[in-house]
Amino acid sequence: MFASMAALLVIMAFLIGQGVQQLTPTLTSLLDDPEGFPLSTGADAQNLLTVVGLQALRFLVPLVVILMVFGLASSLLQNAPRFVLERIKPELSRISPIGGWSRLFGTRGLVEFAKSLFKLAAVTSVVVFVLRASEAKAFEAMYTDPVALPEMILNIAMRIVSAICIATIVLVAIDLAWARFHWRRELRMTKQEIKDEHKQAEGDPLVKARLRSLARDRSRQRMIASAARATLVIANPTHFAIALRYQREENPAPLVVAKGVDVIALKIREVAEQNRIPVIENKALARALYEAVQVDQVIPAEFFRPVAEIIYFLQSKQAPRTEKVQ
Repeated sequence: MFASMAALLVIMAFLIGQGVQQLTPTLTSLLDDPEGFPLSTGADAQNLLTVVGLQALRFLVPLVVILMVFGLASSLLQNAPRFVLERIKPELSRISPIGGWSRLFGTRGLVEFAKSLFKLAAVTSVVVFVLRASEAKAFEAMYTDPVALPEMILNIAMRIVSAICIATIVLVAIDLAWARFHWRRELRMTKQEIKDEHKQAEGDPLVKARLRSLARDRSRQRMIASAARATLVIANPTHFAIALRYQREENPAPLVVAKGVDVIALKIREVAEQNRIPVIENKALARALYEAVQVDQVIPAEFFRPVAEIIYFLQSKQAPRTEKVQ
Protein backbone atom coordinates (compact mmCIF):
# COMPACT_ATOMS: atom_id res chain seq x y z
CA MET A 1 0.00 0.00 0.00
CA PHE A 2 2.80 2.43 0.89
CA ALA A 3 4.54 1.73 -2.43
CA SER A 4 1.35 2.49 -4.34
CA MET A 5 0.74 5.73 -2.45
CA ALA A 6 4.35 6.82 -2.89
CA ALA A 7 4.12 6.09 -6.62
CA LEU A 8 0.92 8.15 -6.87
CA LEU A 9 2.61 11.01 -5.02
CA VAL A 10 5.55 10.98 -7.46
CA ILE A 11 3.16 10.83 -10.42
CA MET A 12 1.12 13.76 -9.14
CA ALA A 13 4.19 15.84 -8.34
CA PHE A 14 6.19 15.27 -11.53
CA LEU A 15 4.08 13.68 -14.31
CA ILE A 16 0.43 14.65 -14.05
CA GLY A 17 0.90 18.31 -14.93
CA GLN A 18 3.15 17.69 -17.92
CA GLY A 19 1.03 14.80 -19.16
CA VAL A 20 -2.18 16.81 -19.00
CA GLN A 21 -0.55 19.67 -20.87
CA GLN A 22 0.47 17.28 -23.66
CA LEU A 23 -2.95 15.62 -23.81
CA THR A 24 -4.97 18.85 -23.63
CA PRO A 25 -4.37 20.13 -27.23
CA THR A 26 -5.58 16.86 -28.77
CA LEU A 27 -8.70 16.69 -26.63
CA THR A 28 -9.37 20.41 -27.14
CA SER A 29 -9.17 20.11 -30.91
CA LEU A 30 -11.42 17.05 -30.82
CA LEU A 31 -14.07 18.79 -28.71
CA ASP A 32 -13.87 22.26 -30.31
CA ASP A 33 -13.73 21.15 -33.93
CA PRO A 34 -15.26 17.67 -34.25
CA GLU A 35 -15.77 18.21 -37.97
CA GLY A 36 -12.02 18.45 -38.45
CA PHE A 37 -11.83 14.69 -37.96
CA PRO A 38 -13.64 12.97 -40.85
CA LEU A 39 -15.47 9.77 -39.91
CA SER A 40 -16.97 8.83 -43.27
CA THR A 41 -15.14 5.51 -43.52
CA GLY A 42 -13.74 2.87 -41.24
CA ALA A 43 -10.22 4.03 -42.07
CA ASP A 44 -11.07 7.52 -40.79
CA ALA A 45 -12.34 6.06 -37.49
CA GLN A 46 -9.21 3.97 -37.22
CA ASN A 47 -7.01 7.03 -37.77
CA LEU A 48 -8.91 8.97 -35.09
CA LEU A 49 -8.56 6.12 -32.60
CA THR A 50 -4.88 5.83 -33.44
CA VAL A 51 -4.24 9.51 -32.73
CA VAL A 52 -6.22 9.52 -29.51
CA GLY A 53 -4.73 6.18 -28.43
CA LEU A 54 -1.14 7.35 -28.99
CA GLN A 55 -1.77 10.48 -26.96
CA ALA A 56 -3.37 8.42 -24.19
CA LEU A 57 -0.42 5.99 -24.23
CA ARG A 58 2.04 8.87 -23.95
CA PHE A 59 0.10 9.97 -20.89
CA LEU A 60 -0.46 6.55 -19.29
CA VAL A 61 2.77 4.64 -20.00
CA PRO A 62 4.97 6.69 -17.62
CA LEU A 63 2.33 6.32 -14.91
CA VAL A 64 2.18 2.56 -15.31
CA VAL A 65 5.98 2.31 -15.36
CA ILE A 66 6.28 4.29 -12.12
CA LEU A 67 3.68 2.07 -10.45
CA MET A 68 5.46 -1.09 -11.64
CA VAL A 69 8.88 0.14 -10.49
CA PHE A 70 7.62 1.04 -7.02
CA GLY A 71 5.70 -2.23 -6.73
CA LEU A 72 8.71 -4.36 -7.75
CA ALA A 73 11.05 -2.37 -5.52
CA SER A 74 8.80 -2.86 -2.49
CA SER A 75 8.57 -6.59 -3.17
CA LEU A 76 12.34 -7.00 -3.67
CA LEU A 77 13.20 -4.99 -0.57
CA GLN A 78 10.90 -7.05 1.64
CA ASN A 79 11.83 -10.48 0.29
CA ALA A 80 14.80 -11.42 -1.84
CA PRO A 81 13.76 -13.32 -4.98
CA ARG A 82 14.25 -17.07 -4.85
CA PHE A 83 12.86 -20.17 -6.48
CA VAL A 84 10.62 -22.19 -4.18
CA LEU A 85 9.54 -25.19 -6.21
CA GLU A 86 7.58 -26.62 -3.29
CA ARG A 87 5.07 -23.78 -3.65
CA ILE A 88 4.01 -25.02 -7.09
CA LYS A 89 3.94 -28.66 -6.04
CA PRO A 90 0.35 -30.00 -6.28
CA GLU A 91 -1.18 -30.60 -2.87
CA LEU A 92 -4.77 -31.60 -2.17
CA SER A 93 -4.72 -29.68 1.12
CA ARG A 94 -4.54 -26.41 -0.81
CA ILE A 95 -7.88 -27.00 -2.46
CA SER A 96 -9.50 -28.44 0.63
CA PRO A 97 -12.53 -26.35 1.70
CA ILE A 98 -11.94 -27.26 5.33
CA GLY A 99 -8.33 -26.13 5.13
CA GLY A 100 -9.38 -22.91 3.41
CA TRP A 101 -11.98 -22.10 6.08
CA SER A 102 -9.44 -22.82 8.81
CA ARG A 103 -6.96 -20.43 7.21
CA LEU A 104 -9.60 -17.72 6.80
CA PHE A 105 -11.24 -18.01 10.20
CA GLY A 106 -8.35 -19.36 12.23
CA THR A 107 -6.31 -17.32 14.69
CA ARG A 108 -3.90 -16.09 12.03
CA GLY A 109 -6.74 -15.15 9.67
CA LEU A 110 -8.57 -13.21 12.38
CA VAL A 111 -5.39 -11.35 13.31
CA GLU A 112 -4.78 -10.38 9.68
CA PHE A 113 -8.42 -9.29 9.36
CA ALA A 114 -8.11 -7.12 12.48
CA LYS A 115 -4.91 -5.59 11.13
CA SER A 116 -6.62 -4.79 7.80
CA LEU A 117 -9.56 -3.16 9.62
CA PHE A 118 -7.18 -1.07 11.71
CA LYS A 119 -5.28 0.07 8.62
CA LEU A 120 -8.51 0.93 6.80
CA ALA A 121 -9.81 2.88 9.79
CA ALA A 122 -6.53 4.77 10.19
CA VAL A 123 -6.31 5.72 6.49
CA THR A 124 -9.98 6.69 6.40
CA SER A 125 -9.53 8.95 9.43
CA VAL A 126 -6.56 10.66 7.81
CA VAL A 127 -8.46 11.22 4.54
CA VAL A 128 -11.49 12.61 6.39
CA PHE A 129 -9.26 14.96 8.38
CA VAL A 130 -7.55 16.27 5.22
CA LEU A 131 -10.87 16.70 3.39
CA ARG A 132 -12.35 18.64 6.28
CA ALA A 133 -9.28 20.86 6.32
CA SER A 134 -9.83 21.50 2.58
CA GLU A 135 -13.57 22.07 2.92
CA ALA A 136 -13.24 25.86 2.75
CA LYS A 137 -11.21 25.69 -0.47
CA ALA A 138 -13.80 23.38 -2.00
CA PHE A 139 -16.55 25.95 -1.36
CA GLU A 140 -14.35 28.72 -2.74
CA ALA A 141 -13.92 26.74 -5.95
CA MET A 142 -17.51 27.56 -6.92
CA TYR A 143 -16.59 31.25 -7.22
CA THR A 144 -13.11 30.91 -8.74
CA ASP A 145 -12.00 30.80 -12.35
CA PRO A 146 -12.61 27.33 -13.84
CA VAL A 147 -9.08 27.41 -15.27
CA ALA A 148 -7.69 27.22 -11.72
CA LEU A 149 -9.81 24.21 -10.73
CA PRO A 150 -7.44 21.48 -12.05
CA GLU A 151 -4.48 22.88 -10.12
CA MET A 152 -6.56 23.17 -6.93
CA ILE A 153 -7.86 19.62 -7.31
CA LEU A 154 -4.29 18.40 -7.89
CA ASN A 155 -3.08 20.18 -4.75
CA ILE A 156 -5.86 18.67 -2.63
CA ALA A 157 -5.17 15.22 -4.08
CA MET A 158 -1.44 15.58 -3.34
CA ARG A 159 -2.25 16.57 0.25
CA ILE A 160 -4.48 13.53 0.63
CA VAL A 161 -1.92 11.15 -0.87
CA SER A 162 0.89 12.69 1.24
CA ALA A 163 -1.17 12.24 4.40
CA ILE A 164 -1.92 8.64 3.42
CA CYS A 165 1.82 8.02 2.85
CA ILE A 166 2.69 9.37 6.29
CA ALA A 167 -0.04 7.30 7.93
CA THR A 168 1.12 4.26 5.97
CA ILE A 169 4.69 4.72 7.20
CA VAL A 170 3.45 4.68 10.79
CA LEU A 171 1.33 1.60 10.09
CA VAL A 172 4.26 -0.13 8.39
CA ALA A 173 6.48 0.53 11.42
CA ILE A 174 3.82 -0.86 13.76
CA ASP A 175 3.20 -3.86 11.49
CA LEU A 176 6.94 -4.56 11.23
CA ALA A 177 7.33 -4.45 15.01
CA TRP A 178 4.35 -6.78 15.44
CA ALA A 179 5.63 -9.14 12.74
CA ARG A 180 9.06 -9.33 14.41
CA PHE A 181 7.49 -9.95 17.82
CA HIS A 182 5.16 -12.62 16.43
CA TRP A 183 8.01 -14.24 14.47
CA ARG A 184 10.22 -14.44 17.55
CA ARG A 185 7.35 -15.83 19.63
CA GLU A 186 6.63 -18.47 17.01
CA LEU A 187 10.29 -19.51 17.04
CA ARG A 188 10.23 -20.18 20.76
CA MET A 189 10.10 -23.82 21.69
CA THR A 190 7.70 -25.28 24.19
CA LYS A 191 8.99 -27.02 27.31
CA GLN A 192 8.28 -30.39 25.71
CA GLU A 193 10.20 -29.43 22.56
CA ILE A 194 13.15 -28.32 24.70
CA LYS A 195 13.08 -31.65 26.52
CA ASP A 196 12.90 -33.55 23.24
CA GLU A 197 15.79 -31.56 21.79
CA HIS A 198 17.84 -32.15 24.91
CA LYS A 199 17.14 -35.85 24.61
CA GLN A 200 18.23 -35.85 20.98
CA ALA A 201 21.38 -33.85 21.69
CA GLU A 202 22.42 -35.44 24.97
CA GLY A 203 20.61 -38.76 24.74
CA ASP A 204 17.62 -40.13 26.58
CA PRO A 205 18.34 -39.97 30.36
CA LEU A 206 16.80 -43.40 30.85
CA VAL A 207 18.97 -44.91 28.14
CA LYS A 208 22.05 -43.14 29.46
CA ALA A 209 21.32 -44.36 32.98
CA ARG A 210 20.91 -47.88 31.67
CA LEU A 211 24.19 -47.66 29.77
CA ARG A 212 25.97 -46.35 32.87
CA SER A 213 24.51 -49.19 34.90
CA LEU A 214 25.72 -51.74 32.35
CA ALA A 215 29.15 -50.10 32.30
CA ARG A 216 29.37 -50.26 36.10
CA ASP A 217 28.31 -53.91 36.08
CA ARG A 218 30.97 -54.78 33.51
CA SER A 219 33.57 -52.81 35.45
CA ARG A 220 32.67 -54.69 38.61
CA GLN A 221 32.89 -58.02 36.80
CA ARG A 222 36.33 -57.16 35.41
CA MET A 223 37.45 -55.93 38.84
CA ILE A 224 36.22 -59.08 40.58
CA ALA A 225 37.91 -61.19 37.93
CA SER A 226 41.13 -59.24 38.57
CA ALA A 227 40.92 -60.22 42.23
CA ALA A 228 42.12 -63.70 41.24
CA ARG A 229 45.56 -62.15 40.44
CA ALA A 230 45.89 -60.57 43.89
CA THR A 231 48.69 -61.37 46.31
CA LEU A 232 46.55 -60.72 49.37
CA VAL A 233 43.19 -59.28 50.40
CA ILE A 234 42.82 -56.86 53.31
CA ALA A 235 39.28 -56.95 54.67
CA ASN A 236 36.96 -55.53 57.27
CA PRO A 237 35.19 -58.80 58.07
CA THR A 238 32.00 -58.13 56.12
CA HIS A 239 31.95 -54.53 54.84
CA PHE A 240 35.24 -53.73 53.08
CA ALA A 241 37.67 -55.74 50.97
CA ILE A 242 40.84 -54.50 49.19
CA ALA A 243 42.70 -56.89 46.85
CA LEU A 244 46.40 -56.03 46.50
CA ARG A 245 48.95 -57.42 44.05
CA TYR A 246 52.64 -57.04 44.74
CA GLN A 247 55.35 -58.26 42.37
CA ARG A 248 58.69 -56.48 42.49
CA GLU A 249 59.24 -56.82 38.74
CA GLU A 250 55.81 -55.26 37.97
CA ASN A 251 55.34 -52.35 40.40
CA PRO A 252 57.48 -50.64 43.05
CA ALA A 253 54.56 -50.75 45.51
CA PRO A 254 51.46 -52.91 46.01
CA LEU A 255 48.77 -52.32 43.35
CA VAL A 256 45.02 -52.24 44.12
CA VAL A 257 43.41 -54.66 41.65
CA ALA A 258 39.94 -54.73 43.24
CA LYS A 259 38.00 -53.15 46.06
CA GLY A 260 34.39 -53.14 47.24
CA VAL A 261 31.90 -52.88 50.03
CA ASP A 262 29.21 -55.23 51.30
CA VAL A 263 28.17 -57.62 48.48
CA ILE A 264 31.18 -56.85 46.30
CA ALA A 265 33.49 -57.21 49.30
CA LEU A 266 32.04 -60.66 49.99
CA LYS A 267 32.46 -61.54 46.31
CA ILE A 268 36.13 -60.50 46.40
CA ARG A 269 36.68 -62.65 49.49
CA GLU A 270 34.95 -65.56 47.78
CA VAL A 271 37.24 -65.24 44.74
CA ALA A 272 40.26 -65.02 47.06
CA GLU A 273 39.22 -68.18 48.89
CA GLN A 274 38.67 -69.99 45.61
CA ASN A 275 42.18 -69.07 44.45
CA ARG A 276 43.80 -69.69 47.90
CA ILE A 277 44.73 -66.01 48.31
CA PRO A 278 45.38 -64.93 51.92
CA VAL A 279 42.67 -62.72 53.43
CA ILE A 280 43.91 -60.45 56.21
CA GLU A 281 41.29 -58.91 58.48
CA ASN A 282 42.32 -55.42 59.53
CA LYS A 283 39.35 -53.07 59.99
CA ALA A 284 41.17 -49.74 60.19
CA LEU A 285 43.58 -50.47 57.33
CA ALA A 286 40.82 -51.83 55.06
CA ARG A 287 38.61 -48.77 55.58
CA ALA A 288 41.53 -46.36 55.09
CA LEU A 289 42.72 -48.07 51.90
CA TYR A 290 39.19 -48.10 50.47
CA GLU A 291 38.82 -44.35 51.01
CA ALA A 292 42.31 -43.38 49.79
CA VAL A 293 43.09 -45.59 46.78
CA GLN A 294 41.34 -46.26 43.46
CA VAL A 295 41.45 -49.47 41.47
CA ASP A 296 44.61 -49.90 39.30
CA GLN A 297 46.57 -47.48 41.50
CA VAL A 298 49.47 -48.21 43.81
CA ILE A 299 48.96 -47.52 47.47
CA PRO A 300 50.13 -44.13 48.86
CA ALA A 301 53.37 -43.89 50.81
CA GLU A 302 51.63 -43.63 54.19
CA PHE A 303 50.40 -47.24 53.75
CA PHE A 304 53.78 -48.72 52.80
CA ARG A 305 54.76 -49.72 56.35
CA PRO A 306 51.54 -51.48 57.48
CA VAL A 307 51.13 -53.26 54.13
CA ALA A 308 54.82 -54.21 54.05
CA GLU A 309 54.51 -55.70 57.54
CA ILE A 310 51.55 -57.80 56.37
CA ILE A 311 53.40 -59.00 53.26
CA TYR A 312 56.50 -59.80 55.35
CA PHE A 313 54.33 -61.65 57.84
CA LEU A 314 52.77 -63.74 55.05
CA GLN A 315 56.06 -64.52 53.35
CA SER A 316 58.02 -65.29 56.51
CA LYS A 317 55.44 -67.16 58.51
CA GLN A 318 53.50 -68.68 55.57
CA ALA A 319 50.22 -67.60 57.15
CA PRO A 320 47.02 -69.52 56.43
CA ARG A 321 44.38 -68.10 54.04
CA THR A 322 42.55 -66.04 56.68
CA GLU A 323 44.42 -64.24 59.45
CA LYS A 324 43.70 -61.40 61.80
CA VAL A 325 46.39 -58.73 62.03
CA GLN A 326 45.99 -55.96 64.59
